[in-house]
Amino acid sequence: MPHLLAAITAHGYGHLAQSAPVLNALRRRLPALRLTLYSALPRALLEKRIEGEFTHIARAPDVGMLMHDALTVDVSASAAAYHAFHQEWARDVEAEAAWLRELAPDVIFANAPYRVLAAARQAAIPAVALCSLNWADLYQHLCGQDSKATAIRAQMLAAYNSAEVFLQPAPSMAMRALHNLRAIGPIARLGTARRAELAARCGAAPDDRLVLVSLGGVPFHIDAAAWPQRQGLRWIVPASWQTARADIIAFESLGLDFVDTLRSADALLTKPGYGSFTEAVCNGIPVLYVPREAWPEETCLVDWLQRHGRGVAVTAQELAQGELAHALQSLLVLPAAAPPQPSGDEEAAALLAAYFNTAAKPHGCRP
Repeated sequence: MPHLLAAITAHGYGHLAQSAPVLNALRRRLPALRLTLYSALPRALLEKRIEGEFTHIARAPDVGMLMHDALTVDVSASAAAYHAFHQEWARDVEAEAAWLRELAPDVIFANAPYRVLAAARQAAIPAVALCSLNWADLYQHLCGQDSKATAIRAQMLAAYNSAEVFLQPAPSMAMRALHNLRAIGPIARLGTARRAELAARCGAAPDDRLVLVSLGGVPFHIDAAAWPQRQGLRWIVPASWQTARADIIAFESLGLDFVDTLRSADALLTKPGYGSFTEAVCNGIPVLYVPREAWPEETCLVDWLQRHGRGVAVTAQELAQGELAHALQSLLVLPAAAPPQPSGDEEAAALLAAYFNTAAKPHGCRP
């Protein structure tokens, strides 16, 4: 039985949003696939996105970035976490390699943990990375002034470059320090339009505007009860916001899949993030977004949104105060383009499937 170990970072939901369609597409190609997930993401969330049975190793394979909230990185805490993660680098890579030999996957897939890639090289197990970013570049951008940054980043880059290939789904950062890159198409789920059903569940009139609010997997609370009410406008927000008002509906109360809700809404209010942007654009939904200017991935995401979809920026203050009507009006009059096709999942799955045919060969053999 073919066995894949998938290591998925738990920094928000974007890495899962990229990985799950690939793993599902791979399973369609290899129905007997044995899947082991190595991630600190909750099992319940993994089960919503990943089809079929899997074994869950519920621990974190990487650091990611530690956050104050969905928009703000805790730089000092992140730097300290990387110090700890790299303090015994050689020993920890060797220990992870021994664990991989015992687990004995045929192939390793990483989005975007890197120590497991270095361990895979030691264990002579083929490894494929996939992500729109890499932690080495983000670490350099955010923590590069730290005295230990040069040595830590060198270990990170060596680990990433040890992978057989690093797949870059559109849109992605440039990643000029990596030498094993291969571009693929965007990765996104396509929803089913259920507009009438969504409006009914929101208690909305057929011509009301419905805006889905999703700021990703890192907690971010807004006092939406203080937002001004607008005739004909309804907001679909996380239940964790705990806002009880007729024009503000908790997403979890709808009983609909997220991507179907997105496909049926008039707009998405979010922050720049891979899953949010690609799913909105590929489903033809315009985007209001709150910039996260310290996040270096933002530029490529916003550029891609403007080329292939419709987007208007709002400030953090406008978000906090709910002063979004003008930006929403400007967004909704923008001309719509033909949505791009999300081909990246099948491209990545085809490459991964080929590695199972070469998994018994010495490390470095490519399909």
